Amino acid sequence: MIHTVAETGSTNADLAARLRGGEYVPEGDWLVAERQTAGRGRQGREWFDGYGNFMGSTVVHPADGDPPVHTLTLVASLALYEAIVPLLPQPGQLQIKWPNDLLLSGGKLSGILLEREGKAVILGIGVNLAAAPKLDDRQTAALSDIGPAPDRELFATMLAGHVSRELDRWRQFGLDPIRNRWLAAAHPLGTPLAVHDAGGDRLAGSFSGLSEDGSLMLRLEDGTTRAIHAGDVMLA
Repeated sequence: MIHTVAETGSTNADLAARLRGGEYVPEGDWLVAERQTAGRGRQGREWFDGYGNFMGSTVVHPADGDPPVHTLTLVASLALYEAIVPLLPQPGQLQIKWPNDLLLSGGKLSGILLEREGKAVILGIGVNLAAAPKLDDRQTAALSDIGPAPDRELFATMLAGHVSRELDRWRQFGLDPIRNRWLAAAHPLGTPLAVHDAGGDRLAGSFSGLSEDGSLMLRLEDGTTRAIHAGDVMLA
């Protein structure tokens, strides 16, 4: 079920409040907002809520035997990729950047935020369907840059279906197939990257794939390779 509201602070925060209140929110149910007044991205950034864009959240209930919860970031970004690719005249315009950003011709098209609430995981997704913010530190993009903006309600339905299918594959087949498909959709191996890691240090290197647990493998200038478990990654 997809429930749309005209305005809210944050769809992630709304679902978190419902879970804290003891409500069971089924997987596959989505809360979508036409406007968000307190939307958030990764590392506490404010999320742009341009009219006509997609802003929505759903809940995942991890179970015993599921792959590690942190790998849901790969599941979410791959589901979003599969939802957007059919809308593009040239699929090669779209690439995934670790951990879960989608880039359209190099510009940031979307954001994904995963948050724990008890045993549940809240998955929030924002996509620039109709408009993109102007940022000083990075290039941005919207699907309206290359054609008519998709209808938000239709896009929500498509995305919900892809998230459900990718979750089923994640649970049934494990992480390896997800990881391999994610790599096929990502920027090429050897792409120069700059990483601000969790400790605030800046690292420069090149993309060397993903580890078995989904961490970013960064090949440094001295030839060594470091696993990045958390951080802010930019194309150098």
